[in-house]
Amino acid sequence: MATLVDDLRDREYLPVNGAEGQSVGRKVTVVIPAFNEEKAIGGVLAAVNQTCPHLIEETIVVDDGSSDQTARVAEAAGARVIRHRYNMGYGAALKTGIHSARTEFVITLDADGQHRVEDLLLLWEAAEANDMVVGARQRLMHSPLWRMPGKWLLGFMANYLTRRSIPDLNSGLRLMRRDVILHYLHLCPSGFSFSTTISMALLCRGHRVAYVPIDVEKRIGKSNVSLATGFETLMLILRIVALFAPLRIFIPASFVIGLSGVIWSIPFILTGRGVSVGSMLAMVTAVLLFSLGLLCDQISQLRLEKFE
Repeated sequence: MATLVDDLRDREYLPVNGAEGQSVGRKVTVVIPAFNEEKAIGGVLAAVNQTCPHLIEETIVVDDGSSDQTARVAEAAGARVIRHRYNMGYGAALKTGIHSARTEFVITLDADGQHRVEDLLLLWEAAEANDMVVGARQRLMHSPLWRMPGKWLLGFMANYLTRRSIPDLNSGLRLMRRDVILHYLHLCPSGFSFSTTISMALLCRGHRVAYVPIDVEKRIGKSNVSLATGFETLMLILRIVALFAPLRIFIPASFVIGLSGVIWSIPFILTGRGVSVGSMLAMVTAVLLFSLGLLCDQISQLRLEKFE
């Protein structure tokens, strides 16, 4: 397995930095959120128990209000099951599991069988040198075709706003330091945008985040992701950046509006008619946006100091 990790250093992902062997004797908690996954959860847990029992302290399955036998199947496979009385969402299930974990590291894994359990070992090899290690899916089309344009748009925005190249923004397979993640759980939503939010939060705050290339299998069962989920994620990215780096939004917006006002005023100035009302309004708006950005930046710093 160390050979596989060595090969990653030559790729475009963050280096492991010699983490191999440093985590010997330490264990992780695997957190699996599950909603009506009785067909897949048994196989996932069997693969976890067979592939890396030496690595795992405990496997927690958070049954998010399932109406089938997900909880019974998970308990029969030896997992500790925490049940929500009703469906609260993917993110809510992850937060419940992370709060319940007792180990230094937590691995999140989807219950639908799309992740290969052996990839957990790759993430573990990179754990010591990083605060979060994400399994970056390599297939170009790892989601249904109708969802890919939205994913690409969200990825472009996230790359710009974090000033980083993010190979996979919302992969569900990730290893995290529990004490670091607990600082940001209050920012994470209860829905599917949990993975996107935690990635943005750690990248914006300069934490050590590494990406390990993985492949995924066809999921078992039906996905619960909808078009509304993509819109919610887009709005969430804007909210996260407004919290962590508001000037990345306000400065470009004020510059574009101010430049438009200046260009608009040039014909009026050259003909001796002064400055038009529209151009003056644009320039004043630019100044107000810039001032608002500075104010938001100060507020965001005060809020972050409360939790960091």
